[in-house]
Amino acid sequence: MLTKCGRLVTYLQRNRHCNLVAFSGYSHSVRHLSVKHPQRFIASFYQKLNSDTIYKNVSLRRPFHTSLQLCDEVKSVLAPQFAESISEGDIRWEKAVGDTVAEDELVAEVETDKTTVPINSPHAGVIEELLVEDGTAIKSGQAIFKIRVGAVGAAKKESSESSTQPEPQQSHSPSPVPPSPASSQPSSPPPAPPKPTAPSSSTPVFSFTPPTPVTEVPGVLGPNRAEHRVKINRMRQRIAQRLKDAQNTYAMLTTFNEIDMSNAIELRNSYKDAFLKKHNLKLGFMSAFVKATAYALLDQPIVNAVIDDQDIVYRDYIDISVAVATPKGLVVPVLRNVENMNYAQIEQAIADMGEKARTNNLAIEDMDGGTFTISNGGVFGSLFGTPIINPPQSAILGMHGIVERPVAVKGKVEIRPMMYVALTYDHRIIDGREAVTFLRKIKSTVEDPRLMLLDL
Repeated sequence: MLTKCGRLVTYLQRNRHCNLVAFSGYSHSVRHLSVKHPQRFIASFYQKLNSDTIYKNVSLRRPFHTSLQLCDEVKSVLAPQFAESISEGDIRWEKAVGDTVAEDELVAEVETDKTTVPINSPHAGVIEELLVEDGTAIKSGQAIFKIRVGAVGAAKKESSESSTQPEPQQSHSPSPVPPSPASSQPSSPPPAPPKPTAPSSSTPVFSFTPPTPVTEVPGVLGPNRAEHRVKINRMRQRIAQRLKDAQNTYAMLTTFNEIDMSNAIELRNSYKDAFLKKHNLKLGFMSAFVKATAYALLDQPIVNAVIDDQDIVYRDYIDISVAVATPKGLVVPVLRNVENMNYAQIEQAIADMGEKARTNNLAIEDMDGGTFTISNGGVFGSLFGTPIINPPQSAILGMHGIVERPVAVKGKVEIRPMMYVALTYDHRIIDGREAVTFLRKIKSTVEDPRLMLLDL
């Protein structure tokens, strides 16, 4: 309506055949009258305008209308910009041609070496064309699909039309016609139907294949020996490449120890309710191990260092990567400056990173860097294992399950909750003395956190 009023006044001001004096007030009042009372503005205009003028000017006789060209405009959508370290990724379509999408609705995902980048629709409309096939490698800024802005999908139209149509009445089978008296008494009884030898199958005739007898041979597998191939996604390929590079490059060695978790369990059971009430977080064991690891890294800075060509780079900060398993692969979000964090801050950071990993919202910046890695295989029931270093770091700590077993305590055998821990380190830069001292420091501070308060 506002567009109609504006176009009307603009035409009258430029047309030489119209009386500009009669309509000079409309250019000043259209801003107020057309906004508040558009119908009154149009009505008063036609009252002032002479009918002869209308029929003399063809453009005024043609009714005003709004073009739908902008609503049905087809636009191309480009791939988003990736991080600097990522050049391309494989696209996985979540929508098909003809699907109706809302604004910011997920259309596809791009699997890169480190994370998955979502691609959302910038407009509401219908997917017109997919410019790349599923699984194809794409680059930043590449056109990937076309969308018809403001349109409605064919499936949605059909469903709306079917909902407006009245439901057809159920056809009742006609009542059987009573037999005639002549046919009511048959001369001979009807033949009995043959008895089926096997139950009838619901398989159509054209798709039925007679079963072949299977002879079971002892020690031989059954007939279900099918196999199928699935393409390895980019994240899994990158993980495999990095782990193999670590084995080929590092002189990896693993040392082990065991931790008595009695004090840590007692600490958790005593303060978990108060901790949850104050911080709205559950108190777990990861905060104790992360804090103990940061304390041990300050005591043994060589474990926090890394080899760079012919140099050893010592880091004055501690960024700990926490390995998180996701359906698409292993990711390692990084906790920054852990040496300055307390238990509550560590638990909050772990909870935030875990939520991002589960919802596939981890960014590249969340996983870049890291000076040390902690892998907790105990959540899956692992009892013992040797972790592989996460390049370019120099060591990794492996946590395992807590199992009650008999141990010697002050000359007596007691049942204690014990956990095996493993430290895999690069022997090119870390000697055995530093590695064993580092792992024993973690053991002592987890068993008795008061050592960190006393700086012992």
